[in-house]
Amino acid sequence: MNELLLKPAFRNGAIYIPESWLTKPPKKPLNQTTKLLLSNCGQLGYTFSEELLSKINQSNPAKKIAIFNLIKEVTGINKNWTPLVKQWNLPTNEGIYDHIITYLANGLARIKGTKLNCGHIIPHNTFPLDRYNGCPYCGTPFKQDELDYNPGQNKLKVLDLWTIEQLKEYQKDLLASPVALDATQAEDLKILLSSFGVEKDSTVEIKETLMLVIDQLVESGKGEQASVFFNSPADILRYLWYKHTGQLQILEPKTIIKRVKGNSIGITSRLKNGNSAEFNEKQKLKLKFNRATCRQYANWINKLDMPVEKQCEIMHSKRGIWVRVIRALRLAEYSKRPGFKQLAALMDAFYNKNYEVTLGKIDSCKKAYDEANTFTLLKQKPGYFARSLFSNMLWFGADTSIKHFEEIADKVPLRLILSLNMYAENYFDKDAKRVVKTLAGKTKAISPNKLLDLYTKDQLTEMKLSIKEVSLKQLKAKYKKVNNESKSIFIDKGLYNIPVAIGDRTEQIQDMPSALMGSRFPVEGDTVRLFLQWGKGLPAQHLDMDLSGFVIYEDKTDFCSYSRLVIPGCKHSGDIQRIPHMSGTAEYIDLNLDELQKTKARYVGFSCNAYTQGSLVPNLVVGWMNSKYPMKISESGVAYDPTAVQHQIRIDKTLHKGLIFGVLDIEKREILWLEMPFAGQVVQNMSQAALEALISKLNNKIKIGELLELKAEAQDLSLMESKENADEVYDMEWATNTARVSKLLM
Repeated sequence: MNELLLKPAFRNGAIYIPESWLTKPPKKPLNQTTKLLLSNCGQLGYTFSEELLSKINQSNPAKKIAIFNLIKEVTGINKNWTPLVKQWNLPTNEGIYDHIITYLANGLARIKGTKLNCGHIIPHNTFPLDRYNGCPYCGTPFKQDELDYNPGQNKLKVLDLWTIEQLKEYQKDLLASPVALDATQAEDLKILLSSFGVEKDSTVEIKETLMLVIDQLVESGKGEQASVFFNSPADILRYLWYKHTGQLQILEPKTIIKRVKGNSIGITSRLKNGNSAEFNEKQKLKLKFNRATCRQYANWINKLDMPVEKQCEIMHSKRGIWVRVIRALRLAEYSKRPGFKQLAALMDAFYNKNYEVTLGKIDSCKKAYDEANTFTLLKQKPGYFARSLFSNMLWFGADTSIKHFEEIADKVPLRLILSLNMYAENYFDKDAKRVVKTLAGKTKAISPNKLLDLYTKDQLTEMKLSIKEVSLKQLKAKYKKVNNESKSIFIDKGLYNIPVAIGDRTEQIQDMPSALMGSRFPVEGDTVRLFLQWGKGLPAQHLDMDLSGFVIYEDKTDFCSYSRLVIPGCKHSGDIQRIPHMSGTAEYIDLNLDELQKTKARYVGFSCNAYTQGSLVPNLVVGWMNSKYPMKISESGVAYDPTAVQHQIRIDKTLHKGLIFGVLDIEKREILWLEMPFAGQVVQNMSQAALEALISKLNNKIKIGELLELKAEAQDLSLMESKENADEVYDMEWATNTARVSKLLM
């Protein structure tokens, strides 16, 4: 269990050393195994703080191996990093002609050539076979080279020491986070809950986080205790759906089925692949429960302390799913049993529709242009009022809407107030497209609201300013209420570049020290190297994942992908379509910033796609390397250097066909890290409008530094130039714990 806790600490740039690992008395000089660990970790790009090194020195060799194995797992040095082309930085000059001739040779068998292990014949004077580690025609790799990770000149990442108290504090931060956890935080919380359990005084702010807490109680046989955490039928349905689909948000079955079917239809696949995938997914989504499970859910619903009519209103938005759930859980049967009086009343009211839906009444009043009743009803639902404020301003007028909203603004969660501040800029722009992310994870570019055309540019500007004025007023008021005895504050300049984590959580796992979506990474050298590794632990099969670069110019776009291995400023390592047995395989793209600048390219988007039917495979790792020192490419083409990895993610969600995982701003020489899923077998399916809308959205977000400055102003704190004399210190290390950042600011 102690070794499991290494992961959450490592993702925060630390190593957890339990007291049980330490020998008595403390050892002063570094022993041989500690020196070996220090040397080996240095080759992977990591070193230890003085305090951590001292604790490691007190641990036995078995524990040191556990630490080393974790770092090896994260850096992926036990994986196969051999690409298709040897020395792929030198073009092979393969072209469409070579593929046509090879196709004819294998179809007609009349053209002489070299027969490879995969069975394909490569005609003479086509592909230069001495430059390939596999078949250039079908993308099957034959050779695997060892990874040479001798220490380079790159700066080592320093790991600090974490204690059990820091891990427990991290768990409290995650539980109390006022914004939904990203995938990495959710996985960390699962590990921490399995180790420390749930304390009675735990504060849980977000429903999705609550599901993880409830699941830990249920899995440990404490289902009855979990009932106190359920406040409404929506909580119970969310938990049921989480256990059934693995999704913390409730996705309609038709949405999941549509995504799965779409992922299974591609350029070379037939419609039956999609139909087969649709059938299999329908079978998976069928609801079947044993008697013990049915009784548990019936008890939870029966114990809800909420008026029956209110429960029905909440259930109404998911009525279709509830009808299926009620049948599968045999709730009608249980409602007739003694002791289930509350459940019986709920079933009767729900099936007979003896309830009113407030949102429906709001919609009817709005369509009838009944201003008074619309705002009276909206004030009963502050959260919904905040989410619909922009459209109400266009419908009823800005002054009226803002006046009514201010009356209940103090009841609106701070995260929604911040959202209004950040999204007003794009929403009230007639020419800007907005980007939204559906529950299924699909990113869409939305055209501007048509009502914007009724207003002049100056009027829309006034609307933006009024939103910012209201939001800042509420933020200051909420910060002022906090009792703070500090007199001074230090804010690191780097925090003015990191957006506050609201509305754009990441769905993939960051095994390296994590960063917020929208973070910017400076490019130190002249080359950025993208990498993609997949298939580790899987048997040999046709499993084609593609790495691509999407180059945006002022007046055109271009692609570097499996079909175009070399374009100005970009070089691809070759298209692997079949993975070798158990070891996985890799692809690379080198981006030369000097060459791209000469071509007047503005951005390069980093993309990975599933070419084969289905979605991106779990545990696929994608990221980029950057170094101010030249990065090597071995004779066999291996170009992975763990010390040069700047950021990477591991695929966890499997509904996505394609994913944009970063954007290189060539002029600024920095990389914007983001996650933008899209439905597409190839990078050409990616919407440039959606990408630019997402970049604009991230740029307009309020930054952590700006919010801290607002906090300082509201609490009369003096801004300090250095952290030595400051009462409150907020530096880049503090910002690595994103849950702690959200907890403080929201």
